[in-house]
Amino acid sequence: MRQLWAPWRMVYINQENTDQSHPGDAGQESCIFCAKPRHDPAEDAEQLIIHRGTLAFVMMNLYPYNTGHLLIAPYTHQGSLQYLDATTLAEMMSLTQRCEAAIRTAMRPDGFNLGVNEGKVAGAGFPDHVHLHLVPRWNGDTNFMPVLADVKVMPEFMQQTYAKIRGALEA
Repeated sequence: MRQLWAPWRMVYINQENTDQSHPGDAGQESCIFCAKPRHDPAEDAEQLIIHRGTLAFVMMNLYPYNTGHLLIAPYTHQGSLQYLDATTLAEMMSLTQRCEAAIRTAMRPDGFNLGVNEGKVAGAGFPDHVHLHLVPRWNGDTNFMPVLADVKVMPEFMQQTYAKIRGALEA
């Protein structure tokens, strides 16, 4: 039997076993969608921020469903799309469209999953800060590993994926 080493998963597993609630305004300090954009833009690569817009930004998911998994989030700390104004929603969708085009150029996926999980019961890891998932998909990217071993094999280092997508987005 061959072994796959993915030590970064232990951080995720340990976080799942702790309280990850982010209650309202009191949770903004622990909310990644509030905290990460407060960093200096010179640190964007370290923070995995791919692009900063006026009302929303794009970052890579540290625990991706698939290679190139991006998160598009508003700067405002709101738990639902219903509380965002039309301008913010429009920018989020425009960024999603631009990122999809950049990923197509950089990585040539066969398709995408787009989704918003609102509320903890719907699977939101940060239920008080709405965000959109953009997940590239390839024919054959799902194999037996997630089903049998609860493991997802990522074929590329995150920094390489970051450079590809950011380069295509800036082109």
